[in-house]
Amino acid sequence: MSSSAQMKENLQSTFSPDAEACGAQFIPFNRFCPIGTEFSYMQQAIDHSHVSGDGPFTNKCNHILEELLAVPKVLLTTSCTHALEMAAMLLEIQPGDEVIVPSFTFVSTVNAFVLRGAKPVFADIRPDTLNLNEAQLEALITPKTKAIVVVHYAGVACHMEAITASAGRHGIPVIEDNAHGLMGCYRGRPLGSFGAMSTLSFHETKNISCGEGGALAINDARYIERAEIIREKGTNRSRFFRGQIDKYTWVDIGSSYLPSDILAAILYAQLQGRDQVQANRRKVWSYYDAHLKQWAEDSGVGRPFVPEDCEHPCHMYYLLLPTLKQRQALIAHLRARNILSVSHYLPLHLSEMGRKFGGKAGDCPVTESVSDRLIRLPLYNNLSETDLALIVSSVQSFHP
Repeated sequence: MSSSAQMKENLQSTFSPDAEACGAQFIPFNRFCPIGTEFSYMQQAIDHSHVSGDGPFTNKCNHILEELLAVPKVLLTTSCTHALEMAAMLLEIQPGDEVIVPSFTFVSTVNAFVLRGAKPVFADIRPDTLNLNEAQLEALITPKTKAIVVVHYAGVACHMEAITASAGRHGIPVIEDNAHGLMGCYRGRPLGSFGAMSTLSFHETKNISCGEGGALAINDARYIERAEIIREKGTNRSRFFRGQIDKYTWVDIGSSYLPSDILAAILYAQLQGRDQVQANRRKVWSYYDAHLKQWAEDSGVGRPFVPEDCEHPCHMYYLLLPTLKQRQALIAHLRARNILSVSHYLPLHLSEMGRKFGGKAGDCPVTESVSDRLIRLPLYNNLSETDLALIVSSVQSFHP
């Protein structure tokens, strides 16, 4: 057996769940779905003897993402978390600065700025899109506000027109946490192209994945050169490789944020197959929405809301049960039928760390309510119609 075939066989056993371990009929919440060219691209990366960062596949991914987002520069990173940390460094966040973030998000969104000494100012979300409530933004801005971080929840756009208008009046940069939103649009414009910078995630739960990975997209050209330095451990190594200087040295703060080119090879395959990925996910999302609409209306259960001016990437399908007790009962109901469904974010302002920054019950009432009631259904690129039908029938057999 060739080394390439052996690697493919080994990786396939890694990517494929053990049917005996989880049950042949078990439907997971998420599953990594190879396009089919990942293995050959990984072999190419190995054959080229450039498996560290910024190799040929990294550069190919950067260029595809620059075209998709219509931004001047994209830099692959080891995670979306690290891309957010780079954004905080580029904005020169200092102790005592304030950063406005939604309470309903993953901890990385706030942690990146807290690491630089910032105080998070938690914003509540809208009850329809579950995005930062732009109507409350002006009241949260103070002279200490140094950034506004928005999250496009489930890949549905925030009201970027209103948010960028408020930020512009105060001269505050906007950072888009676009972990859910690659290939989503707001009024025809790609998500991730509105803020000074945006971040992407290629974690295994995302539409396009390489297991672990991310990217920093830079829309304000003033940040490009320094972003390259920060990403390269604070050195001007990128200029050296372009032949602009004879040798490189330490010139700024930074860290090692470059992913292996082997991971970039996986990502390149996924990006090349993005149209099929999106078509498959749209089919799954639409099936859920069509078949659960009547049940949801009859049961007083909320479904995802997508404004007419938003094009979303079908990243997730969620339901909003009337109460926490009913949400937990539905999770158990599905689990008894070998279907894994999950909740989502806990309110950051009520977390142990959030309370240290002054968060208390009642600060973000919509976040607190949604967090208790939201359930996410399985959604991945090759979820079969048979499994979809079983999930839907199982949900419909539940009576809140």
